[in-house]
Amino acid sequence: MTAARGARRTQWAAGSAVALALLFAGVATVAAARGDTSDGTQPQAVSAAVRAPAGDSADAGFARDMAVHHQQAVEMSFIVRDRTQDEAVRRFAYDIANTQANQRGMLLGWLDLWELPKVAVAGQEPMAWMATHGDHVGRSAGDGHDMAGMDGMTGMGDMAAGSGSGFTAHDGALMPGMATRTELDRLRKADGKQAEILYLQLMTDHHKGGVAMARGCAELCTVKTERRLARGMVEAQQSELDAMAQMLSARGAEPR
Repeated sequence: MTAARGARRTQWAAGSAVALALLFAGVATVAAARGDTSDGTQPQAVSAAVRAPAGDSADAGFARDMAVHHQQAVEMSFIVRDRTQDEAVRRFAYDIANTQANQRGMLLGWLDLWELPKVAVAGQEPMAWMATHGDHVGRSAGDGHDMAGMDGMTGMGDMAAGSGSGFTAHDGALMPGMATRTELDRLRKADGKQAEILYLQLMTDHHKGGVAMARGCAELCTVKTERRLARGMVEAQQSELDAMAQMLSARGAEPR
């Protein structure tokens, strides 16, 4: 192993350690917010102050679904790390992995705080919480990213309701934008420029789906902190969509 490559791997290992540290810090924050004590009791004043949303609420549904969505983004970013030596792509993937691992820890931490399941109950479809929002979810309000015109993003409410007129989960892709198992296998086998292009294309689709879901939470969720996080996701991922379009163009490719 060359010294340069060893340094890069050390950097990624350090980044992973930071993400884990943030996750553990989030767990500690949740415990403190809940007022957990060494004997497992919770002061009544703290318990009364915490108003947990219902298990079938938009708040809980978004937290569960986006945690799954983010996990795949982290996975794809770690895959491309080992499939290319391009520093621009590796830095971009590192930023996505670090950011989304941290946000995933927050989402799961909130579910723990609310004492709600971290996975959907049997029979509950992914994105069911968006069903009441109809076709409005996923449309842009003149911000330069018209979600209604993006493949697979139209009619998010119908998709969530399982009406059969929109998205259908298949081959491991549980929500719009998620890569299939077949696509992940292709990424694992790709090298160099081919891996860079495929990663950027898959992550572009992934971000489009994530932005649509985050917009849904920004309008439907009732917990202010979660709505702020969702709005931040929209802003950050739209910026990353622009960056990925430029990176694809520089490699003679474009979004799918």
